[in-house]
Amino acid sequence: MVTISHVVEKLMDDYSYLQIAIDKNIISFTLLAKYLRPEIEKELQKKVKPSAVIMALRRYAERLDKKETQFKSHFFRNIILKTDVCYMVIDGSTDTLNKLQNVYNELNFQHGDIFNITQGNYDISVVTNKKYEEEIIELIGKEKIKQVVDDHVSISLLFSQDYSFTPGVLYNISRNIAWENINILNWYHTPTELSLVLHQNDAMKCYSILEKMLKKNENNFVMEQYSTL
Repeated sequence: MVTISHVVEKLMDDYSYLQIAIDKNIISFTLLAKYLRPEIEKELQKKVKPSAVIMALRRYAERLDKKETQFKSHFFRNIILKTDVCYMVIDGSTDTLNKLQNVYNELNFQHGDIFNITQGNYDISVVTNKKYEEEIIELIGKEKIKQVVDDHVSISLLFSQDYSFTPGVLYNISRNIAWENINILNWYHTPTELSLVLHQNDAMKCYSILEKMLKKNENNFVMEQYSTL
């Protein structure tokens, strides 16, 4: 039997932007119940009391809070910020990948160098340090470079090894960042690390958002910053 709670949960899952409003405690359950009531009555094909909708919303909020708390427990307390990051889009080919290998051999990861390659059906995206930009352009050829984006940073979050198998990790991060109108140009990950590429003007705002998400284990928090000039 479909109940008010079932319909409320379905609607709230569809309206994901409302979830973060509830999480931030900036929404009135009374007004939200008034907004959702017509759709609930249409689904159930009967009139429902506002108080019943409000109660269902409160229960949903409690479950949402428990999910958020469970999600936070999967983070390590470590964020790495790397500055002077360059994002490049290149025509995809085997020859291009072979040439990029020459740059890879010069990298020193212990000193903050980054070099991430993502191969699509037609393009190759490269996230690397600004200091390698001219070398890559000269190596590949200007005619094969589709786009170059400077003035970006990379923010990496280190996780416990089970994060890849935890539903909602990417969603929870992206929804909190999108709420603050921050654009993620690119992201890439390994089984223990998620890296976001965004404009340098948004770096500290994004860091602040991530810090709030991780505040439960604040005493263990570590931030590392690399300047890659």
